[in-house]
Amino acid sequence: MAADPIAAVMDEMPYGMYIVGSTQGDQVNAMMADWVMQVSFTPRLIAVAFENDAHTLENIRAGNSFTVNLLSQDHDAMELARKFAQPYYDEKIKGRSRTAPEVHRKLEGIAHTKTADGCPVLEAAMAWLDCEAESFVEAGDHTVVIARVRDGKVLRNAEPLTSSYTGWPYSG
Repeated sequence: MAADPIAAVMDEMPYGMYIVGSTQGDQVNAMMADWVMQVSFTPRLIAVAFENDAHTLENIRAGNSFTVNLLSQDHDAMELARKFAQPYYDEKIKGRSRTAPEVHRKLEGIAHTKTADGCPVLEAAMAWLDCEAESFVEAGDHTVVIARVRDGKVLRNAEPLTSSYTGWPYSG
């Protein structure tokens, strides 16, 4: 029996695995996000939950724009997703100690284009959305960003990557 039965139940909840792209100045960034959902048809709105200390959240607060890249349910997409599973700032992970804190520029070497606002769209994505943040709602150790969807496209038909496929529970 699990030490924390509530955590055990929550680990069983399936999530999509999305790559959220942002920019600040000329620096682009992307991170893996699991808590993404549609919240309105008219207007088209989505919600994304970010840890309060996420670098991507900092970028979105500064520029109000971000992209959501959907990956497909296959081995290559899963390997790509692994690259985005670590935080931007190395010191965010407890127990990591280095002489100089490392910054993970996860888009280096990853083929992508940019939206008009400079946010990355991964060439390997099966689909993408371009979003404009409209509100920021504090929710415990996360902030929920509600955003208007401005543009998007399905690039190829496939099953979307999920935690059920990868076996990765959300561990933020």
